[in-house]
Amino acid sequence: MSKNLQQWLSYLESIHPSSIDMGLERVAQVASRLNIKFTGRVITVGGTNGKGTTSALIENTLLAEGLSVGVYSSPHLLDYRERVRINNVLPAEAVFCDAFAQVEAIRGDISLTYFEFGTLAAMLMLMQAAPDVVILEVGLGGRLDATNIIAPDCAVITSIGLDHQDWLGDTREKIATEKAGIIRANGKVVIGEPQPPQTLSAAVQELNANAWWAGREFAITASAQGVVFTSLNYRLELPSTSIPLTNVATAMAVLRHGDFTVSAASMQHAVANTSLPGRRQLIATHPATYLDVGHNPQATESLVEWLHTKEFNQLHIVIAMLNDKSPKASLAPFLPFIPQWYVGATHGPRGLNAQSLATALPDSSVKQLFDNVTAAYESARSGAKKDDLILVVGSFHTVADILALPHNTQN
Repeated sequence: MSKNLQQWLSYLESIHPSSIDMGLERVAQVASRLNIKFTGRVITVGGTNGKGTTSALIENTLLAEGLSVGVYSSPHLLDYRERVRINNVLPAEAVFCDAFAQVEAIRGDISLTYFEFGTLAAMLMLMQAAPDVVILEVGLGGRLDATNIIAPDCAVITSIGLDHQDWLGDTREKIATEKAGIIRANGKVVIGEPQPPQTLSAAVQELNANAWWAGREFAITASAQGVVFTSLNYRLELPSTSIPLTNVATAMAVLRHGDFTVSAASMQHAVANTSLPGRRQLIATHPATYLDVGHNPQATESLVEWLHTKEFNQLHIVIAMLNDKSPKASLAPFLPFIPQWYVGATHGPRGLNAQSLATALPDSSVKQLFDNVTAAYESARSGAKKDDLILVVGSFHTVADILALPHNTQN
């Protein structure tokens, strides 16, 4: 009997002893049996933060130019189908099931993790759709990530921060080395990280890569007059946006360095109209309530910069995180706001209880503890005044729980 999508996903979770098993040999073997190859150009997007919005900006610009575009990203928020977009449309469940069945039929006794199996299925779907451009978002690191079995026409490294340290290393220098693994010898790369570790520069030099660096080959500035992107002898005025400007600059640089023929109007349209769920997403007003998937120090530092552009009386933070993150370092940037904290538990193998998470906050903080993030959110909505601001933050799981509520848009 054929499986439905949920049955396939449950099966994928059961067939490998660990959720992460770094290495390309197994996944490359199955990809070879499936004869996975793309006829269009490939952009591989790695980095600690900003991969999703950078990919979406590139995607929307190219779509505005009439090109066909396929995107593979992870993780998803509410629907597994979010991981594949073909011309900005999510494929039907039956298409995923068919791709899973093809991978299962050909893998034989080769064991694949949930992510590897899903990546191969996504690549199969993208290959069959044959878009002009394929954008592959790296899941974890770069060098040993399953997406790295495909050589990109242009590699992208959005940022380098501390995250997934058990797998990638405990310094920015070690993490940069892993992320540099998506760069190919003599290939093109765009690096959006404004303070690149020396190891990243060394990797680029060793590979003789054709690199564009933020602050060198391209830059972005914002003033009262507006936002301006520049690269070499090029200048483009852009509309204001809630997307971090470093991500905007990186996406625009990829379009320029990747030799895509795109108009200023298409780039401006993408910047004005691109948004992703769970990225500074406004879901309610009075009080203003935002969701963000940020879950590491670099992400929360960026959120704090953004909060400084907002007007509000009291900041309320609904927080729930996973147990493999760094809560103390991630929450520290918010402390000068003296927020009121609503601390929720996450569940499952990577869950973190509210008591443990609360220890990352100073004893002087005003905090309430809850068994789950939805209870924390409801309490924040009840306690906040109309001129306050509520921020729900900490992980994709945290944001997904709030988005799943039937009343997540309120006045």
